[in-house]
Amino acid sequence: MERKDIVLNNGVTMPPIGYGVFRMTNLEECENAVVQAVKTGYRLIDTAAAYENETAVGKAIKRVIAEGIVSREELFVTTKLWITDTSYEKAKEGFRRSLDRLGLDYVDLYLIHQPYNDYYGAWRALEELYEEGKVKSIGVDNFTQDRMADFLFFNKVKPAVNMIECNAYFQREDECRYLKEQNILMQAWSPLAAGKEDLFTNEILCKIAQKHQKSVAQIILRWLVLRGIVPVVKSANPIRMRKNLDIFDFVLSEEEMKQIATLDTGHTYATARSTGKAVTEFLEKANQYHV
Repeated sequence: MERKDIVLNNGVTMPPIGYGVFRMTNLEECENAVVQAVKTGYRLIDTAAAYENETAVGKAIKRVIAEGIVSREELFVTTKLWITDTSYEKAKEGFRRSLDRLGLDYVDLYLIHQPYNDYYGAWRALEELYEEGKVKSIGVDNFTQDRMADFLFFNKVKPAVNMIECNAYFQREDECRYLKEQNILMQAWSPLAAGKEDLFTNEILCKIAQKHQKSVAQIILRWLVLRGIVPVVKSANPIRMRKNLDIFDFVLSEEEMKQIATLDTGHTYATARSTGKAVTEFLEKANQYHV
């Protein structure tokens, strides 16, 4: 079964699964992990200014290109604009710093990382970067449906991507449906919910995994891909890297998809920010990142 790239709403193609480096704070380990990921077959590499590891990702990309494993054109590199730079004036400077740290001439996807600060002004800067060819696609991260609707109404260029939390326990079906209606690709961060709530021993998932001779993680990742969602996974373990990528040789039945749908709890497994206090605390922490 062939692994097919996804065509974004601007015609740019994106791999159907990505490798992420969130919380990889040891830069040497991060660099080696990205090199191993590319050798394993990953072509979408996802980082962010706030991860504070763009330099390591850039070194890894330089290594795999120098070793002849891939060309730059074969890679799809995503990075993200942090909250403190989310304004028209600061967005271009934030992008320049990210590009310098990555050591690249362009990135394939540039996302506004969070829907805070002046993201309307920042989007105008991203539109200009897109028109200049410095980014191949632009999008957003963590935008809820109501914010996305408002955003679409008042902006010229439609985001190519919205990256949000999505996993078997937090399925985001309404968000997925809405984004498809708007021809915006949904990417999933935390697709395995960090193994919370005994995800990997869930009875329904284990039975489906046993039937297909796959792991529970592989079942969840395949389920996401079959919904038209691009998951971003993370593991420094070469065996797990390979397994997470080995999800394109089987298909889940309609009945199995329905069984997984029953697992939805409708709530986040990350830190909820639904109150003014929670948002304020988050923004205070966000202001401390060295981006």
